[in-house]
Amino acid sequence: MYTGTLKSKSSGLKIVYRNTSLKCSVVRRRGADGRIPVRTLDRGASSSAAAAEPTGYPGGPYDTSLLVKYEHHVARHIWFGEERGPKKELKVAGHGLKLNSRVPLALPPQMESWVSRSGLASLQRTSLNKIDTNLVSAFVERWHLETSSFHMPFGEMSITLDDVACLLHLPIRGIFWSPQDVTEELAVELAVDYLGVSQSQAQSHVRSCRGSYYKLEWLYDIFVHHRAASSWAYATRAYLLMLVGSTIFADKTFTLVEARYLLLFRDLDGCSGYSWGAAALVTLYRYLGDASMYSCKQLGGYPTLLQCWIHEYFPTVGKRGENWNPAGNCGLPRAMRWSYRQGVLKVDDLRPILDELTPTDVIWRPFEDHRAWRVFDEICLYRGCLKWGETVVPYLPDRCLRQFGYRQYVPSPPLDCMMATDIDVDWISYHQSVVDVIGSSSVATTPFEVVDGYLEWYYRVSHPRLVPPHRDAPREVPVPVYDAGPSDPDWARVSTLIRRYLRQVNAEEEDPQFSDLFEALHISRSH
Repeated sequence: MYTGTLKSKSSGLKIVYRNTSLKCSVVRRRGADGRIPVRTLDRGASSSAAAAEPTGYPGGPYDTSLLVKYEHHVARHIWFGEERGPKKELKVAGHGLKLNSRVPLALPPQMESWVSRSGLASLQRTSLNKIDTNLVSAFVERWHLETSSFHMPFGEMSITLDDVACLLHLPIRGIFWSPQDVTEELAVELAVDYLGVSQSQAQSHVRSCRGSYYKLEWLYDIFVHHRAASSWAYATRAYLLMLVGSTIFADKTFTLVEARYLLLFRDLDGCSGYSWGAAALVTLYRYLGDASMYSCKQLGGYPTLLQCWIHEYFPTVGKRGENWNPAGNCGLPRAMRWSYRQGVLKVDDLRPILDELTPTDVIWRPFEDHRAWRVFDEICLYRGCLKWGETVVPYLPDRCLRQFGYRQYVPSPPLDCMMATDIDVDWISYHQSVVDVIGSSSVATTPFEVVDGYLEWYYRVSHPRLVPPHRDAPREVPVPVYDAGPSDPDWARVSTLIRRYLRQVNAEEEDPQFSDLFEALHISRSH
C-alpha cells in the first residue's frame, strides 16, 4: 500500500489518497444495482480472506452496515447519472402566498388569546412566499433516514430541536401526541362537534375529500364564517387547523389536512401542552426520509423550515433575500429573516457545489446572537426517539455535535425506533441521555473540530459526494484533510468568500494579479 497527499493551490484543500498494489489484475464488475460484489477467489487464496473483504458501492458506502437502505437511495442512482425522472428536482409546495392572504393582520381579541396560548402563533408569519425547489432538492439527496442527518463531504449535519426553536419559535418541551384512528364517519362527527358545520355539509365535504381529510380552503371559509358570527371557539379551531395544515403538517396532497389533527384542538385551553417543535421535526424527518428514496418525486412537511435552515448554516449556497440583520432583530422568529429570491442554479448545478463544500463554508452555530429570545435548552441534546402520532423517528444529536459547539466523535450506531417501547418516558427523563452524548466529547477548540479517525470512518460508511470524479469510471473517493481555518465566525465568512472567488477564477497563488487576495486569505485564516 502507498499513501500520498495532494494539495490544491487555489483552495488550500489537502487530500489524502491510498492505493493497493496487486500481484494479478482482477476485473470487478458492478451488478445491476451498482454494487461491487465480493471478488472471485484468486488461485491459492483462502475463502476466509475473500469473505472478510466487505462489499460496497462505488463512491461509498464501502461498509454497508450503517446505511442499510442505500440500495434504494437516490444518491446511488445519481452517481451513475440516473435521475428520478425528466424533472430532476422534487415537487415541493409551499403555502406561503396563500397563507399570507388568509392570515389577517390582527385576530379578534377572543381568538388572539387562544392562538397565542397554543404555542403556534409564530407560524402565522414564518412561511416563505415561494420555495427554491432546486436548493431544497439538492439537500434532500443527502438525507439518510437511518441517521436522521444530511451526509455532507465533511461529516453529518441535521435539523435539530434547537434549530426549530430558533427558526420557528415553537415550544420544544411538552408531550407527544398519540391519536386515535379517525374514520370518515368520525371525521364528519368531529366537523359537526368542533367546527360547527351541519351534518349534511360535513358529510358532503368529507366525501369529496375521499378520506378522513378536510380541505384547507374549506377550513378558511369556516373560519371567516364563524368570525363574522362571533362563534370564537369554532373560528379558532378552523383557523389553527388550517394553520398547521399549511405549515408543519403539510402533506403531499398540498390541499388537504388530516381530520385527526382536529383532535388536537378540542380543548383550546389545553393544546399548549404539546411539543410542537418535536411535531414539526418528526413530520419533516418522515418526509425527508421518503423523498431521499429514488422512487419518490415529492416532498411534504414544512419546506420553509428546511430552506431557512440551509440559509442559516450555508451562507454561500443558494440565493436568498434578507429582511433584516440578526443584530437588528427585535425577537422575531429567525425564519422571518429570510425571503425568497429566485435561484439560477438547477439541482444538478448544486450537486458539485455541495460536493466541494468544506467545514469553513458552514456557520456552525448561527443562533448564538439569538439567545436573548431563545435560550439554548439542554433537552435539544436528548438522544432517543421522537414520536408524533404513529410516526417515530430517531433524533441523534451525537451525529452533529459540531452544531452544538462540541468536538465530533465517531457516534454510536443509530437507534432502532421499531424496538422502542418507552419513548414518552425516555423523553421525560432525558437528562441521562444528554450526559451520555456530551460526556464522550469536549468543547470544540475550533468550530468544526473532529477526533482523529472520524473522517476515515465516515468515508467508509457514508456516500459523502454525489458526483463521481469521472462519470465513466467511478472510483474510491479520497478522504479529505482540512486546514483548521479561522475560529472567529466573521473571519471564517471572509475566508470563505475570498476562497470561493479564487476558485471560480482558477487563481494561482503565483499570479501577481491575485497576490493581494491571497494575502487577505492568509490573514483571515490566521484569526
